[in-house]
Amino acid sequence: MTPFPRFLDALYQQYAGLNDGKLASYIPELAKADPNWFAISVVTLDGKQFHVGNTQQKFTIQSISKVFVYAMVLEALGREAVLQTVGVEPTGDPFNSLIRLDEASKRPYNPMVNAGAIATTSLIPGENASDRIERMLTMFQRYVGHEVYVDASVFVSERETGHRNRAMAHLMLNFGMLEGDIDEALDLYFRQCSVLVNCQDLAVMAATIANRGHNPLTKEQAVHPDCIRDILSVMYTCGMYNFAGEWAYRVGIPAKSGVSGGILAVVPNEAGIAVFSPLLDDRGNSVRGVRVFEELAQTYGFHLFDLSMGRCKFAEAIAQ
Repeated sequence: MTPFPRFLDALYQQYAGLNDGKLASYIPELAKADPNWFAISVVTLDGKQFHVGNTQQKFTIQSISKVFVYAMVLEALGREAVLQTVGVEPTGDPFNSLIRLDEASKRPYNPMVNAGAIATTSLIPGENASDRIERMLTMFQRYVGHEVYVDASVFVSERETGHRNRAMAHLMLNFGMLEGDIDEALDLYFRQCSVLVNCQDLAVMAATIANRGHNPLTKEQAVHPDCIRDILSVMYTCGMYNFAGEWAYRVGIPAKSGVSGGILAVVPNEAGIAVFSPLLDDRGNSVRGVRVFEELAQTYGFHLFDLSMGRCKFAEAIAQ
């Protein structure tokens, strides 16, 4: 079999010229991205790293942040308390669907769509807004292994244009799913989406989840191991918006995408993988990113139901 670094290089060259898709334009700052940016990163549980392309290019984490804020709230409050506010059912609807609240409980269906993420963010503990922001940034730092910052221009752009998110928040406030200062919760949500990362950071974050919450580079415990099963379950069923079912069928590992062009995915007990390319399909997922993951899954057999048959070719490849 082709050595893994050489395979990644070939995969990068194969899709670098793919120009399908569009930049996210509903957040004006995201429309300024270079459509040629493209990166693939893999980080293993024993700290091996494989990178190709623009892996140091900074971009805002966007909806990928939902995974980690959900984990933070799970750890702080516990599963049953979080379930009172946010469910875990996939919707089959776009990430910014305005009306998807559970008819009986009025909860958002899951924490990976915007309504559920806003509700989850409102649960971040803290004495005041500044304390909650600091706790959130410190949480992200444990996953990436270095300080993280909010992109001020993207934050302002999101806050000024986020009227749909405000509508969701007011609807949840009406049904008693949000408490406290709604503007403060939205402000914190816009900040979490505006945290700056690069493709390598995302792969380290994914590897930390794959490693039961233990950062493979810094050795710091980012989240309690008891939260990992819940995090992976929601990522697998809900992480790719209204493409989640087909993703599970074709790629078959827990993942989360964001409209800045990142996709983060976890091969449990093996590695974290990230792809960054800002050209999006009509569901808000990176076009090149989806193609790369489909090719990796086909070549190395890391679909969860392939893994159940024994050690996959991917594990053997990254161990070399």
